[in-house]
This record gives sequence, structure tokens and C-alpha cells, in this order.
Amino acid sequence: MPKQKTHKGMKRRFKITASGKAKHRKAFRGHLMSHKGGKRGRGLRQDGVVCGLAARNIVEALRPSF
Repeated sequence: MPKQKTHKGMKRRFKITASGKAKHRKAFRGHLMSHKGGKRGRGLRQDGVVCGLAARNIVEALRPSF
């Protein structure tokens, strides 16, 4: 039986919190920030949180690494 491997793409993009939720960096933050509003930019600074079924799938893909 082969070992279950960590999904390396997900390992780079998500971090699992103590409560089991998945944190991720928000999109649309990389460049071209000058034309986006300040309120929008500040909102993009915080990490986003995935919960529910999507979080369970992410945790399952990262299972061997943590």
C-alpha cells in the first residue's frame, strides 16, 4: 500500500489553525494596488479563513505533514 502524500501546492498556500480551519492569503493583493481603494487594500491584508467542507478537504490533503 503506497503512503499518502502531502499535496505540495496546498502546503504552500494553506496553514491549518489550532481549531482545524484553513488560513489562506487573499487574492488580488500581488500588484496594481494603486487603483484599488484603501478600505479594500486593508481588507486584503488579513488572512482569509476557509471552514466547512472545503476546509475538511484541505486538511485531508495536508494530513501527512502536520
